[in-house]
Amino acid sequence: MGNPVTWFELNGPEPEQTGKFYSEVFGWHAQWMPETNFGLIDTHAGKGINGLIVGDFTARMGDESGKTWEGQPPATVFYAEGRDIKSLLDKAESLGAKAILPVTEIPDMATFALFADPFGNVVGLLQGDGTVKVSEGDNAPADWFLLACAEPEKAWDFYRELFGWKIEGGPAPGGGGFVHANVDTGGTGAQGGISSSPSGEPHVMMYARVDDLQRYLSRAESLGGTTATPPMKVDEHVSIAVLQDPQRTTFGLYTYTP
Repeated sequence: MGNPVTWFELNGPEPEQTGKFYSEVFGWHAQWMPETNFGLIDTHAGKGINGLIVGDFTARMGDESGKTWEGQPPATVFYAEGRDIKSLLDKAESLGAKAILPVTEIPDMATFALFADPFGNVVGLLQGDGTVKVSEGDNAPADWFLLACAEPEKAWDFYRELFGWKIEGGPAPGGGGFVHANVDTGGTGAQGGISSSPSGEPHVMMYARVDDLQRYLSRAESLGGTTATPPMKVDEHVSIAVLQDPQRTTFGLYTYTP
């Protein structure tokens, strides 16, 4: 069994506003805790994974502002969970990654670390047994991640070796050099994909499963967000869209029809 993806994180210059936006778009329960410089998202979806809101990397180390430093772009990070993340971080570095936050403990909350993979994406590690606790409810679940980069085939090998994920893919329909692989993490939590980056720049994005793409896009726009990618069909079962929140972080939506 591979290391499951059990949390996602949203960064932005105004983290409290980030929580309010996603609460209103999806009905998720977001609680900003100024005394810790963190916020928690419980999706109340009954499945998928919950999230974390943070202003910047310095906030994890106790900075009082909790805001994004100048020049840091908003971002999404997913966290793979394991019982010994120090060993996972060491292994990631041996495979060409760079540690950007050492194993850090926040008492009574979490122990985690961050690394930049060899392709430029920031990925988190979370100490734990892989248990996913999402409150019951019927909101849209956050249950799929996408990691994009300029060398996806090499990324497939990296994450197979690091996390023991089952990754299967190849050229996408339509040609053009685009490749995609589905990721089976082997456990509960979020599954995902690793693909080519159209711009060549590394990028991580979470996706929520919804019943009506346009309805959620319209709701996001009414709250100050924008549509980054309008609804489009990717295969006979899946359609996707992408919104951009007021902090400029992108978040994916998808529908699945059996």
